[in-house]
Amino acid sequence: MAAVQIRPWGWAVGGAVLLPLASLVSPLSAPGWAAGLVHLIVSTALLSRGLARRRAERFGPANAVTATRSMLISVVTAIVVTSLTQPTPALFLVGLVVPTLALDAVDGWVARRTGSGSPLGARFDMEADAFLLLVLCTYDVRIVGVWILAIGLMRYAYVAVGWQLPWLAAPVPFRYWRKVVTAVCGIALTTIATGALPSPVDVLVGAIALGLLIESFGRDVIWLARMNSRARVLVTTS
Repeated sequence: MAAVQIRPWGWAVGGAVLLPLASLVSPLSAPGWAAGLVHLIVSTALLSRGLARRRAERFGPANAVTATRSMLISVVTAIVVTSLTQPTPALFLVGLVVPTLALDAVDGWVARRTGSGSPLGARFDMEADAFLLLVLCTYDVRIVGVWILAIGLMRYAYVAVGWQLPWLAAPVPFRYWRKVVTAVCGIALTTIATGALPSPVDVLVGAIALGLLIESFGRDVIWLARMNSRARVLVTTS
């Protein structure tokens, strides 16, 4: 069992190797290095802690795919943070983001084929998606404006409000539409990052993605509010 808990750190080592390789293509700033390494360490530590708490769950093939995504997200994070203070090639960033987004479809397929899906794996996948969107929004701010951060911050705002309203933190039924919206947002933000579209089109693409995300979160909020109202008591996660 101890080996299972340690195994995720192999991906952190892989990420630590990728960072200097990325720096050969586009030199990373000190804050960029720090951001990439912090993401590697924190994401791996949280996954390892989750596995330790859920001893019935294993670090299976599906988690391995998501961990690979998380490793790539660390490199993307380093590049985006670097871009805040020095030029970075947009095509290099996009070249890393595209396979990262593609792997989001692979981990679910692997989970179904190998029977390695788990609640922890689903949470790991969701948090990886949320953080990648936030990082891409940070890069796109200079292209379309600060309002684009609403896409990246919405998941974290939802969680923060749930701390104050316990019924909002209750589990919601699975909806495949959430995955579709997340994928659309990732593609939209990556398209904006290329800088290939005219400014009005960039804004339109971002606005459509934001609208879809608001609809998706709004549907969950409405469903939870109705369930809470019918129960006439606060719904909790316990």
